[in-house]
Amino acid sequence: MGQPVVIHWGISSFFGWGVYGLNLALNWAGDSGIDARTSYPFQPDQVVIDPLRRLSLKPFEQQSRQLAEQLRGREGRSVNIEAPVLVALGNDFSSSKGPQNTEIVGSPSIGVVFYELPQLSADTLERARKFPLIVCGSTWNERILRAHGVNNVTTVIQGIDPALFHQAPRQGILSDRFMVFSGGKLELRKGQDLVMAGFARFAKRHPEAMLVTAWHSPWPQLAKSIDISGKAAPLSFNDKGKPDLNAWARENGLEAGQFLDLGSVPNALMPPILREMDVALFPNRSEGGTNLVAMEAMACGVPAILSANTGHMDLIDGNNCYALEHQRSVAGDGAGVGDVAGWGESSVEEIDDKLEQAYRDRNDARRRGERGAAKLAGYSWSRTADQMRAIIRTMTK
Repeated sequence: MGQPVVIHWGISSFFGWGVYGLNLALNWAGDSGIDARTSYPFQPDQVVIDPLRRLSLKPFEQQSRQLAEQLRGREGRSVNIEAPVLVALGNDFSSSKGPQNTEIVGSPSIGVVFYELPQLSADTLERARKFPLIVCGSTWNERILRAHGVNNVTTVIQGIDPALFHQAPRQGILSDRFMVFSGGKLELRKGQDLVMAGFARFAKRHPEAMLVTAWHSPWPQLAKSIDISGKAAPLSFNDKGKPDLNAWARENGLEAGQFLDLGSVPNALMPPILREMDVALFPNRSEGGTNLVAMEAMACGVPAILSANTGHMDLIDGNNCYALEHQRSVAGDGAGVGDVAGWGESSVEEIDDKLEQAYRDRNDARRRGERGAAKLAGYSWSRTADQMRAIIRTMTK
């Protein structure tokens, strides 16, 4: 048996944290030095992987079920575990709690965070200092903490699975269309209002353009924030209270056939879709991490348009993408701290311009996509898992 480790968040193929935990589990499955499990209920229907990987994950699943049994009956209580626990932290650095509202305290508890707001309250900073170590998902996150005087911090960049997300031949599906991909949960922070506004301008000149979106998430209520900016027409909702994306596209002036909502697609099924895209667009206002969806698109060789702010700065490297350089600072919680920049508001005009640039010069777009894929090849989940394993070993000596 290796070193027991608890991942204190849910495992899934359908949202960022879940994909992170799943890939740690998969990479540690073949590591005799790590014996991992999750403290959240393991739900097989939320994990879409091939049969070989599922077989490799059996010990993880069994250990997770055993831990769930040990936690049963301790709802709402604090439980000490004689093993290191990786604790998912929110924007206020509160520890994640399982479905039974059980607080897990490890030996030690190591915080893992992708926070989006640079302004940290005194209470938040106090919670941060209680951890022996906090693992940030971007250098932007680490710089903010250090600017606040919190130094028990390091950065580990999340990864991509190079067996899935890599350059490969396109199948040529809908080859007569110019397809623009946008992914991430629908909310103001992710900037889909800017996507819609910028694409609508571009699409008026190019009727063959199609916006292809993967905006679904387990938190549809966050979508209401998208209307704050006023950059796009108000978001439509259906009679079940969920965003009506096709109606929203129409209300923003897109013609029939210029918008495709992919729905909820498991992570492992995204690569062949991404490879058909001509460009990927991410004018996100803030990323506490490096934007996993953007990383996966770039790894597949898709030319990416990235806002030059926050966690995206770890991805932007010369001409490996189209950088949205015109960033207007966002007041309030989006403002920076000290000399660390905060949220950035991309220009709709520059988004339109970068889309046009990718459309007009396909060779330049291809070269940017190739450079992006080359950079992302160095950010594998195995690298992330190795770095996290090294941290665990250091913390348990």
